[in-house]
Amino acid sequence: MSSVASDTLVAVALSGGVDSAVAAALLQQQGYRLIGLTMTLLPDSDATTAAQQVADHLGIPLHRIDMTAVFDRQVITPFAVSYLNGETPNPCVRCNRLIKFGQLLDEAHRLGATMLATGHYARISRDAAGQPHLLAAADRRKDQSYFLGWIGPEALEQVLFPLGELSGKDEVRQLARQFGLPVAERKESQDVCFLPESGYVPFLAAREGANRSKGLIVHRNGSLLGRHNGFWQYTIGQRKGLGIAWKEPLYVLELQSARNRVVVGEEPYLYAPGLVAEEMRWFGTPPQQPFAAACKIRYRHAPVACRVEPRSDDAVQVIFDEPQRAITPGQTLAVYRGDEVLGAGRIVEALPQC
Repeated sequence: MSSVASDTLVAVALSGGVDSAVAAALLQQQGYRLIGLTMTLLPDSDATTAAQQVADHLGIPLHRIDMTAVFDRQVITPFAVSYLNGETPNPCVRCNRLIKFGQLLDEAHRLGATMLATGHYARISRDAAGQPHLLAAADRRKDQSYFLGWIGPEALEQVLFPLGELSGKDEVRQLARQFGLPVAERKESQDVCFLPESGYVPFLAAREGANRSKGLIVHRNGSLLGRHNGFWQYTIGQRKGLGIAWKEPLYVLELQSARNRVVVGEEPYLYAPGLVAEEMRWFGTPPQQPFAAACKIRYRHAPVACRVEPRSDDAVQVIFDEPQRAITPGQTLAVYRGDEVLGAGRIVEALPQC
């Protein structure tokens, strides 16, 4: 046991799932002193019961933190507003920055912890100067570095990702059984915790302010093709469920919230040479000159070669080596150099085709 580990109090975010439980067990095995933190994000959540079982098994104190109000204000409401503005938001990226590595990290410090650990699949390496760098997980199939690119350098200094070097979920399950964790067989949670199984459309329809008024579905050439019952029910790249007839398959190209319109067109028009992203957060000094990189424009999207052209410290233009399909405003842009995440921001528009 290292003296660094034995002298360090680490707060572990226990969600009630197997990932965070194994993260805690690994740190305990390494000699860290632990406290558990579990957040109540939704009024009817049962996660705290499973988290308590894990804490009891490990023999560590568990602190329950009610974040239902702040989660609704900082994550759920902006999610709904973004959709109603014609975007497709990524609430997990926002939650990581503002809730898990914002509010929860502050709570960890208040309780005396110097570090916060989570069950995310990502790695942190430190250079010769001791500066942390966010890297993709060893198992690319489970890698969650894309969701962490917006947390910023201050948070990265204070977090641990014990699962980053593991070979994947099978190894995590195996470790959970070896540690005798009560959540070893607990199923994985859904991607967006606050959405019902029926998806985001019924969720938004039930919220005040959702525009249910009918609008136009138009071809990119201006032809009127049909009507919709709410543009926010559509996503860029969607083909099925449009309810219109055309000589060729049509796809959603654009959501015009101000005009209450859905613009559709043929598949070649889904491809764009680049994009503009704003609200960029960098783990190092914001770049001042264009540079070659690889970028992800959605979670299930391999990083693709591109040129990143800074417009300001928090805005970039990205030009891809090859045009990319269905670039979607509201989604997250993550900028990589090899395995390392350099920063991330919010996509605001796709660049027009030449």
